[in-house]
Amino acid sequence: MKSLTLATAAIALATLASAAQADDMNSSGAAMEKCYGVALAGKNDCKAGAGTTCAGSAKKDYDGMHWKSVPAGTCTSIKTPHGMGSLTPMKS
Repeated sequence: MKSLTLATAAIALATLASAAQADDMNSSGAAMEKCYGVALAGKNDCKAGAGTTCAGSAKKDYDGMHWKSVPAGTCTSIKTPHGMGSLTPMKS
C-alpha cells in the first residue's frame, strides 16, 4: 500500500512540475519571461499586486505592476514611454 501511495505522490509532483515549466514556454516551446511595465491597458497577461484580478485587468498603458509574457532575454531591452521593461514589478 505504501508503494502505491509513494508512486501516486511522485506522479502528482511530476505533473505539477511539468505544468509549472509549461507556463514558462509559449506554444512553440520557446522560453518566455514575465516583463513588467510593457503591457497596454487591458492587454496584460496576469496580475501583480493588490486590487488586480488577472489577464486584461491593466487600467492604463505601461503599468509597472502588470506583466506581459515576452521571449526570454528580451524584457529589459523593450523601450516604453516610461523607460525599459522590468523583470520585477515596479512603481508606475
